[in-house]
This record gives sequence, C-alpha cells and structure tokens, in this order.
Amino acid sequence: MARFYLNENFPFGVVHELRQLGHDVLTSLEAGKANQSIPDEDVLAYATAEKRVLLTRNRRDFIALDRISGGQHTGIIVCTQDADYSGRAKRIDGEIARAVEMAGKLIRVNRPAK
Repeated sequence: MARFYLNENFPFGVVHELRQLGHDVLTSLEAGKANQSIPDEDVLAYATAEKRVLLTRNRRDFIALDRISGGQHTGIIVCTQDADYSGRAKRIDGEIARAVEMAGKLIRVNRPAK
C-alpha cells in the first residue's frame, strides 16, 4: 500500500476511505502544517522528505511544480473535485496499484464522466 501526504484541501471523507483500503495517510493537519499558508514548493518538499506521495486537488500548481522539479519527488497525484469520496478513494487506489513505482510520477485522477 502507499504512503500519502494529503494537502490541506483534501476532504476527510477520502482520507477515511483510503485508510480503510489499507493506505498510510498523513494529513497536513496531523503533521501540524495546516492553516499556515505554506508555499506549494514546501508542501512538495515535505512530502518528499517524508517519502510520501503527495495527494492534492490543487491540480494547476502541482502539475507546474512537477515540471519545474524535473520529477525530483516521491510522486504526485492530482484529483478533480468529486463528492463521491469512496469512489475517488477507489480510483486513487487503482492508480497506485497500476503504478510500479511512484517516484517522479504525476498521476491525474478525474471523476468519471456522466
């Protein structure tokens, strides 16, 4: 299973579902890093230092950071907004299962088309 660090914009319902699927999930609140306006670069650096895949809904900024970093991170998963927490957690879990190695990868998890 994966080790995740969740940016503070991620809903707790998804955190719960990911933990139910067996993933090791650390939120920014649990890490003592919530509500501090920490720059995105530092969020990614923290996830990398902790050897965790960053999970965020802040797609635009972290896609750009992936390019700037040249893939020097432990993985980034960017997600679209989706009220189906269980479905989103299962899609994230499926993407992790398909990825042999997350280091340096950016994965996009989108809500299903209607």
